[in-house]
Amino acid sequence: MSMNAIRPWRTIMRRPSRQIMVGNVPVGGDAPISVQTMTNTPTEDVAATIDQIRRCEDAGADIIRVSCPTEESTRDFAKITRAAKVPIVADIHFHYKRALEAADAGAACLRINPGNIGSSERVAEVVRAAKANGCAIRIGVNAGSLEKDLLEKYGEPCPDALVESALDHIKLLQDHDFHEYKVAVKASDVFLAVAAYQALAETVDCPLHLGITEAGGLIGGTVKSSIGIGSLLWAGIGDTIRVSLSAEPEREVKVGFEILKALGLRTRGVRVVSCPSCSRQGFDVIRTVEALEARLEHIKTPMSLSVLGCVVNGPGEARETDIGITGGGNGKHMVYLSGVTDHHVQSADMLDHIVELVEAKAAEIEAVMSDVGHATEAAE
Repeated sequence: MSMNAIRPWRTIMRRPSRQIMVGNVPVGGDAPISVQTMTNTPTEDVAATIDQIRRCEDAGADIIRVSCPTEESTRDFAKITRAAKVPIVADIHFHYKRALEAADAGAACLRINPGNIGSSERVAEVVRAAKANGCAIRIGVNAGSLEKDLLEKYGEPCPDALVESALDHIKLLQDHDFHEYKVAVKASDVFLAVAAYQALAETVDCPLHLGITEAGGLIGGTVKSSIGIGSLLWAGIGDTIRVSLSAEPEREVKVGFEILKALGLRTRGVRVVSCPSCSRQGFDVIRTVEALEARLEHIKTPMSLSVLGCVVNGPGEARETDIGITGGGNGKHMVYLSGVTDHHVQSADMLDHIVELVEAKAAEIEAVMSDVGHATEAAE
């Protein structure tokens, strides 16, 4: 029986949407909510861009976007798409030829606003290239770059303006019989973005790409994105997300997964439950958690770890996690396995010991999953 069946108040009912493919990643429908990021290296520097893509892949990125503003940026774009292990989205803003070049060079998706591409003939060319190369298209409406006529009509960026812009761009694609698209209506204002997404979700059946654009630095941007993206996901809205931070893109990926993990929508790596620490702590909780998070970044297997400084809440939290450590007196701490008290460990050995336990548990889980997979294949 699933956890949601036992605890219905944890259930999120996702908005029904059409499913499209971005390369080999399904977006929409009942597919897992994918996590995206965007490179910030000069695309012309192929080696640096591929290096950054590799770091984002290691962090768990499902899809990675790369900007293609110039002819030079698409000249060697095929080298980037061939080197990447995940689908690459080509970010196109105004010049339709960059979209044609990127599609031919292996882009899995084109991020465009069809209305910015130019004439209907140019839009038709982009659609033909997308169809010929199996590309999806992401319509990216942004409050900071709304069309002049909509700004004149509404006076300012507002939810109705963002939705109308999205619908106008959607119509351009549908007029050319293209339906493999997803849509974003981003804003840096959380209230504006959330209201626009809520309205759009009631109007269209396509997958929605969530984001709070220009959210800020690592801390401020994480907070804004968690509130905005999190509230939409909680309401069942959203099929793929990108957390926009003034930070390295692999950080965006990690924050994106943390948002999904907090809502029980994705599980990847170690979920740490830890206390803020106080004078009761039996060890330095803050430094311990920092060290454990750094040393356990390589673990991709979903599992939970509780790190509590004392016995007030420690045993209770440990009962709900795969591995737990609760601070005790005289540098002697209790270790819990699968919610049950198991043994003690001394402060000097604690970090290495917990890392070893997590790695062993991850290997055990992977072995079980492998056995299940083999059994399923044999049954089929």
